Amino acid sequence: MTTMLDIAEIARATGLSSRVLRFYEARGLIRPLRSEGGRRIFGAGELERLHAIVALKRAGFTLAAIGRMLDRPDARLGPMVAAQLAVVEAQAVALADTARLLHSIQSRIDAGERIDVATLCSLIRKGNTMTTTQWKAVVEQHFTPEEQTHWAERLGALPADFDQDAYQAQWADLGQRIAAALPMDPDSDGARGFVREWFALLAPFQAVATPEMWTGAMRLHEKRAAWDGQADPGFSADVWQFIQAAGAAMRARGEEPGA
Repeated sequence: MTTMLDIAEIARATGLSSRVLRFYEARGLIRPLRSEGGRRIFGAGELERLHAIVALKRAGFTLAAIGRMLDRPDARLGPMVAAQLAVVEAQAVALADTARLLHSIQSRIDAGERIDVATLCSLIRKGNTMTTTQWKAVVEQHFTPEEQTHWAERLGALPADFDQDAYQAQWADLGQRIAAALPMDPDSDGARGFVREWFALLAPFQAVATPEMWTGAMRLHEKRAAWDGQADPGFSADVWQFIQAAGAAMRARGEEPGA
């Protein structure tokens, strides 16, 4: 005689809560029978299916993918496993970047720097959007190997104690404040104040950049539509366009934005 289990017994056998089991049923992943009294009852087949769901979720497969695999046991798994591997590897890279960010923040705290919650959140937001891996992909798309070498050599001239994490956090903070103020008249006092902050933040780059690097940086941002979403410099395309307009308005007044 086939052993039948109720939902409480299945929950104990699988470690899944009754709520999760009902959710899986609603998604069509499991199909328990019903007793005359309307109670859910599970046979050996459904228990085996649940163990398979738990195993596949451990590997990170989505419920939709799990449903397809269980409903089509003869399906080719190679492409699905390859796709999931790519997802997991991307997550591993992101976690490694996050670990490096947290180590950097911890080292600053250990050195006696006071970092409040707002600063921590800003650093985390920056770290989640501006990773070395993301920017490497963008740079390789838009700069030649010779240009990349030139950039690396020039940026290597920055002071040894230059804090890249803190610098990017400043860009994220400025970008957020400008975005919150938009729309704004590019020829207003507020706009000129933002432009002056912008160029003050550019000072470390100005100190080492060649004219070719300036041209390359401008070209990269003018083509932002081609890479937007792949990496985040700390400010949106709207903020960039606003700063260009506000800078042009200052020049029309005879003022130099970077002065």
